[in-house]
Amino acid sequence: MGPLSRPRQHIDRKDLYTNLEARIQYLHSFIDFSSNDIEALISGSKYIKQLIPAIVNIVYQKLLQYDITTRALETRSTSYEGPVDDNLNENSPQILHRKMFLRAYLAKLCSDPSTMEFWEYLDKVGMMHTGRGREHPLHIEYIHIGACLAFIQDTLTEALLSHPRLRMDKKIALVKALGKVIWVQNDLFAKWYVRDGDEYADEMEKQKVEPEGFLHGKKILDDIEEGLPSSPTCPFSGLSAVEKADACTGCGDKAEKGNGCSSSTSLPIRSHIETK
Repeated sequence: MGPLSRPRQHIDRKDLYTNLEARIQYLHSFIDFSSNDIEALISGSKYIKQLIPAIVNIVYQKLLQYDITTRALETRSTSYEGPVDDNLNENSPQILHRKMFLRAYLAKLCSDPSTMEFWEYLDKVGMMHTGRGREHPLHIEYIHIGACLAFIQDTLTEALLSHPRLRMDKKIALVKALGKVIWVQNDLFAKWYVRDGDEYADEMEKQKVEPEGFLHGKKILDDIEEGLPSSPTCPFSGLSAVEKADACTGCGDKAEKGNGCSSSTSLPIRSHIETK
């Protein structure tokens, strides 16, 4: 029996643009997102949460490297071409505020992807970056969204594959599952930018203005002020010192100082790319 012996599934094109659940089901089917991926994400969430503070710092270091993305953090738009505040840095109030929401968003990725609410929130994240659904509009052009998602995926993949306490089969399952979620998130950004399906615009769901972190009037993100759990050992303690980056403030008092990580040293996530 050849690969085409299965009955060909019908996908309603209109549903892809007017019914979010149908769109998610199609994406899940196409990329083989299954209960195995859900299990991997739920069981591996504690490892991802340990990485979030360092990942957030790395992402904002990257965003602040370029005037066009730095400008968006100040003006809420990447199309504005005025001057950039030279004093804007990782400790500026607006950057610290945005870091809190990125931490909460990444923590949300560690919640239960078996619920439609999970995917509805990812869709709302995409919508909010196009000037919709916010009292104070945010306009981020898609090129920067795609680049940032790729950077986040690359950083998480490297960190998880380098984890000294995860078995290789667990690493592979978690990296695959997380990659699928990020690519669905990428689609849920793209659907608000591309013009495909515009003929169904009148039938698409109308979005309401809500505070950040809310969905259908319900608070969806955990308290962003709360600290994320830390590991009793540094999750990157197996890597060499030359690979250490400036992204993390350390693993705290419980860090294994013998393995090269303490509250005064940083996590070895990305600098080896430049130092090799």
